[in-house]
Amino acid sequence: MQVVSVRGITEHNQAQEALQIKENSRRRQSQTLVQLARSKTFQQGNLNAVLREITETAARTLLVERVGVWLYDEERSKIECIDLYDVSTKEHTLGNSLLKTNYPAYFQALEEERTIAVHDAINDTRTQELSKPYLSIWGITSLLDAPIWLEGRMVGVVCHEHIGEGRQWTVEEENFAGSIADFVTLAIEASERNVVQEALLQSEARFRAIFERSSIGIGLIDMKAQIVDTNLALCEILGYSREQLYGKLFTDYIPTQKGDLKLYKQLISGIRTDLKRTSRVGFQPREHQEQVVERHRIEMERCCLHQNGSLVWTHISVSVIPGSNGEPEFFLAMIEDITERKQTELKLRASQEAAEVASRAKSEFLATMSHELRTPLNAIMGLSQLLQQEIVGSLNEKQNEYVSCIYSSGEQLLALINDILDLSKVEAGKEELLLSPLPVSDLCNYAIWTVRDRALEKGLQLTHEIDLEADICIADERRIKQMLLNLLTNAIKFTPAGRVSLVAKKVPQGITFTISDTGIGIDSNQFQFLFEPFKQLDSRLNRQYEGTGLGLALTRKLAHLHGGDVTVTSTLGEGSQFTLFLPNPVHPGDEADEIDEADEIDEEENFTLSSLFSSSTAIPTNKTILLVEEEESTATALQDYLHTIGYQVKWIDNGNDFLKQVQNLQPDLVFFDYHLIRDDRILNLLNILRQKPFWEDLPIVMMTFSEPLEEEITKLPVNTNDYLLKPIRIIQLESILMRYLS
Repeated sequence: MQVVSVRGITEHNQAQEALQIKENSRRRQSQTLVQLARSKTFQQGNLNAVLREITETAARTLLVERVGVWLYDEERSKIECIDLYDVSTKEHTLGNSLLKTNYPAYFQALEEERTIAVHDAINDTRTQELSKPYLSIWGITSLLDAPIWLEGRMVGVVCHEHIGEGRQWTVEEENFAGSIADFVTLAIEASERNVVQEALLQSEARFRAIFERSSIGIGLIDMKAQIVDTNLALCEILGYSREQLYGKLFTDYIPTQKGDLKLYKQLISGIRTDLKRTSRVGFQPREHQEQVVERHRIEMERCCLHQNGSLVWTHISVSVIPGSNGEPEFFLAMIEDITERKQTELKLRASQEAAEVASRAKSEFLATMSHELRTPLNAIMGLSQLLQQEIVGSLNEKQNEYVSCIYSSGEQLLALINDILDLSKVEAGKEELLLSPLPVSDLCNYAIWTVRDRALEKGLQLTHEIDLEADICIADERRIKQMLLNLLTNAIKFTPAGRVSLVAKKVPQGITFTISDTGIGIDSNQFQFLFEPFKQLDSRLNRQYEGTGLGLALTRKLAHLHGGDVTVTSTLGEGSQFTLFLPNPVHPGDEADEIDEADEIDEEENFTLSSLFSSSTAIPTNKTILLVEEEESTATALQDYLHTIGYQVKWIDNGNDFLKQVQNLQPDLVFFDYHLIRDDRILNLLNILRQKPFWEDLPIVMMTFSEPLEEEITKLPVNTNDYLLKPIRIIQLESILMRYLS
């Protein structure tokens, strides 16, 4: 009799079935993973499409109702569902979110565990926080969640949600869920890589469009100086095709100069230095990066040879393009055709040189004419003064009238020459101001005193008013007096009757000198021509009023040199008002010393003619004067006058015998022609004289056509005492004689 164990067979069959189910499940999971790995959707890089495929495939494989992919937001304050597949409805949804602050236990589990496999999701400590707001609503009983990791950070989670009776998750299912999360990571990486690649392609396309359409030539050169790429503009600049330039040496078309190789080496070494610094200290601030860009570029101008043989001027900017490792990989050359600009520059330079030659010729002509005109003027004015003094005999009334006319005509001619030379000097930028603090009251008194006689002759009322606050101004003494006299003289000239006034006033920015008159006035339409040289506003005035039209032009230019200006308001037939403005000084300097010096100068100029004549009667007759003068007419007039008033005078017409004459005569005063010391030998004789103790205090007065400039004064022999302007006026001569021989 046989006994069969039914129970044993049943258990065996059940075990075999379970093993078969498990094996089928494992096989299905493996096939799913292989299918995902081979999916073309991954290759396309569309993240939404890939996630749809992943969630659908995972739901079918694990036989769960819902599979969702949740990702952190940018602030990592919550996770948001970007794709949720529901098997029953076969639909994909998105948009739900879970705040991290509301579910701390769940978010902590995501950070710490490879997978969260929960049989009883309602009561499990890791997920019970989700029961009311999420699990109960959807009837979810079991969860299998796998965190998504990207570059070492948890960026989200793949949720497998089971609905119905609780489900025990196997190890294989947990591993599968982890693999699904890894596939999501791969999908995200592929999507980001695709975005970067697409942006790179767009950037390359934009760069290529700019590269090709740029009007500036662009060349890419490797580190061996071979041309790798060029744009159309560079081909046109050089006259070669892209194929002809490719692979050729850049230096075959762009000439190099001495020192260029050193610049290129510095360019390369600069990139490497910054690479080392960056690797040592990390990220560099924006400011440093900009400095690096500036330092890693060299610019130059080169004349290139076009294929047709013509010359092309170019401006070249060369910079370095580093490779992925930071090492220099290419030179980028930006080449601009500047031939037209260069030709314009050359024309301008030629024009400028021609203008400078013309200006030098004009200056030389004026200097020559000045000397040639002043030489006869010396004789005319000097001898006419002697005749006025009646040194060689008495004159009748008509003769006195003629002599006075000769002298006044000489004065007018001299003033014209001085104005032309002054204006020429200012326009050439050669006028240098000797600024010093000057008392405003003294300047106004001097100007009024000088023009007083002219105003009295015309019966004009001449007044002046000085603001108490206007005490000091900073200016060149000679030039400000010249400006005031020009304006006052003009006012008197064009005022037939009435008054002329000078008002000095302190304003916040400086000091104003306002000259008002009740003269003929000026039409406002003529203001634009008022300050032009050699311009008088009405041709009829040329016959009625003397003058060249230089005074106002020179006055305004001198005012501009001081940083000020001259302005005008006028009404035709009623009068005019000219205002000279001088700005406040930036550095006034030591005012006290300068004021004392200015007072001394003014005192010297305020000698009256009568006081000088009376002083001449007391001149000792035993004084000897040595006269060193090249021009015979000037020397004759001066010698005759000095003899007449009681001096012993010795005249020599050159400086060669100067030392010998000084030793023989032992003079008390020397008048020396400034023109002679341009000869270095004569200048050395004067310096030798000063080195001898016995003659170091001998007064030497230079006779010159104009006041020497500061740089000319520095060239004069040490202890040159004074200078005397030509044509020599008796009043100036008497002042010098009183100063050194009285």
